[in-house]
Amino acid sequence: MTTKHFLNLRDLSNQDILNILDRAIERKSQKQKEKTLIGSKLGLIFEKPSTRTRISFESGILNLGGNAIFMSSSDLQLSRGEPVSDTAKVASSMLDVIALRVDKHETLDMFAANSSVPVINALSDLSHPCQILADLMTFKENSVSELEKVCWIGDGNNVCNSYIEASKILDFELSIYCPKEYSPDPSFLNYAKQNSSFANSREEAAKGADIITTDVWVSMGDEKTKERAFEGYFVDTDLIENTGKKSIFLHCLPAHRGQEITFELMEHPSSKVLQQAENRMHVQEALIENLLS
Repeated sequence: MTTKHFLNLRDLSNQDILNILDRAIERKSQKQKEKTLIGSKLGLIFEKPSTRTRISFESGILNLGGNAIFMSSSDLQLSRGEPVSDTAKVASSMLDVIALRVDKHETLDMFAANSSVPVINALSDLSHPCQILADLMTFKENSVSELEKVCWIGDGNNVCNSYIEASKILDFELSIYCPKEYSPDPSFLNYAKQNSSFANSREEAAKGADIITTDVWVSMGDEKTKERAFEGYFVDTDLIENTGKKSIFLHCLPAHRGQEITFELMEHPSSKVLQQAENRMHVQEALIENLLS
């Protein structure tokens, strides 16, 4: 039997995603969490700091009846030069599923190629598929209609790349407004060229959007990015209120008020950011169930 990994959103089918979202909403509604994976062990190997990702994965596996083992890369022999392949073979012989938060996506590819258990991308420089699952769940909870358009404003980073994948898999329009020098990865754009496009202004990108979303101007590990390149690439309440739809605002956090968002936006009625953050836990529970089924 082939081991199922989740390194990019395209590793899931349209139906897989819909099933995970439905299951996540079902689990969220349970007063007594269904313990479907009693005794299962989740390994967490992180090269980057984390708030929501670590809490959501650790809480999620506990809700499923399992346990989490957290390891920063500095705690492992990886920090002393052990090959990723050796670490993957050893760790997967003792764990049931492993989530990695890494500097380079190539580390994920190498780890998965040598792992006998499912590997989850908990964030890489190339993509952040778990975040998109939470975003889609949040939209599903706040709308009775199908998702037609997402507006992305700011850096064409890992989250944007995963939104591009989602646009093709779920067949919605993605309108991107970003500086040309910080465009998304070309391979992702080529993957979903029929669904994603670039806008010439914030207003054009946001028109008719169901979701307006953004991220920090300077991503973790990308401190060479010049903040001045993103002046004008921000979301405010006027943009949200003039889309022509009842749009929701999402942000994967942490948010820098006064940069990619205005100071009042997080408290605006359209903002579902805290709901979105909590949903990381629920979708990751459903994802782990799916990978281990």
